[in-house]
Amino acid sequence: MGMQKFVIPKNLTKALHFIGGTRINLGSYNPTFDVFEPRNGQVLATVEEGKRSDIEEAAQAALGAQEKWALVSPAERGMILRRVSDIIRHNVDDISVWEVRDNGKPISEAKADILSCADTFDYFSGVDLNGEHIPLADVDERFAYTRREPLGVVGCIGAWNFPMQTASWKIAPAIACGNAVVYKPSPLAPVSAVILAHILHHVGVPDGLLNVVQGGAHTGAAICQSRAISKVSFTGSVVTGKIIAQNAASDFVKPVTLELGGKSSCIIFEDSNIELAVTGAMMANFFSQGQVCSNASKVLVHKSILEPFTKALVERTSEMIIGDPLNESTRIGATISAEHLEKVKGYIDGAVEEGAHLIHGGNRAVVNGLPNGYFLEPCILSNITPQMKVYKDEIFGSVLLIIPFDTDEEALRIANDTTFGLAAGIFTNNLSKAHGFARKIRAGNVYINTFNDVSPYVPFGGYNQSGYGRENGKAAVEHYTQYKSIFVNASNKLENPF
Repeated sequence: MGMQKFVIPKNLTKALHFIGGTRINLGSYNPTFDVFEPRNGQVLATVEEGKRSDIEEAAQAALGAQEKWALVSPAERGMILRRVSDIIRHNVDDISVWEVRDNGKPISEAKADILSCADTFDYFSGVDLNGEHIPLADVDERFAYTRREPLGVVGCIGAWNFPMQTASWKIAPAIACGNAVVYKPSPLAPVSAVILAHILHHVGVPDGLLNVVQGGAHTGAAICQSRAISKVSFTGSVVTGKIIAQNAASDFVKPVTLELGGKSSCIIFEDSNIELAVTGAMMANFFSQGQVCSNASKVLVHKSILEPFTKALVERTSEMIIGDPLNESTRIGATISAEHLEKVKGYIDGAVEEGAHLIHGGNRAVVNGLPNGYFLEPCILSNITPQMKVYKDEIFGSVLLIIPFDTDEEALRIANDTTFGLAAGIFTNNLSKAHGFARKIRAGNVYINTFNDVSPYVPFGGYNQSGYGRENGKAAVEHYTQYKSIFVNASNKLENPF
């Protein structure tokens, strides 16, 4: 008999905590926060903030589920993860609408994000958890072998810019490796993770394998400090990442994965295909209203092609449709919040005051029928100096900085002139130069003649202040398992060293 069809609950926003296999509201004494829908500025949900006691309840539910889940064979776990992937694909349209209402990005982007989540569950359904056999003598009487074992309960703290994708990048490898999860979404975009919890419940994982507890900084601190939680994975800002690392070591030491921000560069060399490079620069700045950690706001352009590149960039940017993110034709949706819109606008206005030249955009946009939505025109600035805040800070908005350069050495120096190290882009037809620069740039992800590509097969993470640890690929398995080394003497002899 086939499995019953999955349906997203109609009353989804009425209860956004998922503990022990059930969607619940927390106690009336918990403080609450409002979640706003970016496209119209209206309240989408009012949510109770999880307290330490709620985190402990979720962690205990996870411990019970993890004991059962660890006994499930990797092959059977893989089959279950593939079912999750199938449900995501079959419900991509409905899930994408919630992603748009939650986050504000265009629905065309949301659909691509949701399908990438299905790819992630597919990839980790076949993850290799095999250990090694290590001979210690010529005859097979002395040997060792290793086992990869789950950590137990993993605490994951997600970001608002890719709500479902952030959740999938953490939850899929964690449960594939035999762990259970306590997940805290960003309070700005809390819905997607709850849909994912419903999907996992639907495919029959043990109750409590994935728990979702909503909240802000206090809830996140409780996850880091819970003795029932053995590891923490966080995606977000450097400031919060430092606090996460400190909290995770404040009582019981536990490993932490930090996927933090960036201040990346995209280098456009003189031999670049200008049309290709313009597309790459837009991909490096305008996805998800510029709210992408790997974005390259510093677009370094060789002076010999500066004029045609800038002209083509402005033309292409001016053609992008700003509108209701639920419309398929929209390419620029809504910023995550009114506060964040003002922050990005503040960077633009501050740069102009410091002497930057506003080439295009940068104004608040009004969309028909959505007068209270958080819309901002994509912005292009030139005449940038290293002393400006926009040169140094992660803007996290659609603000593209055109910075001319003369020599390869100058381009490399500007690209590496940052405390971050998440990404970099290189546009050139000279593959020798491209690979040479890829080696010299201090960043965890380098894109050659493309930008902001991701794949579940490929590790993602940064250098320096952009964090440590990796998500996706075989590297992720290292962060959700622990090695056990077992030494064996099968000779029935043991020399007495005393």
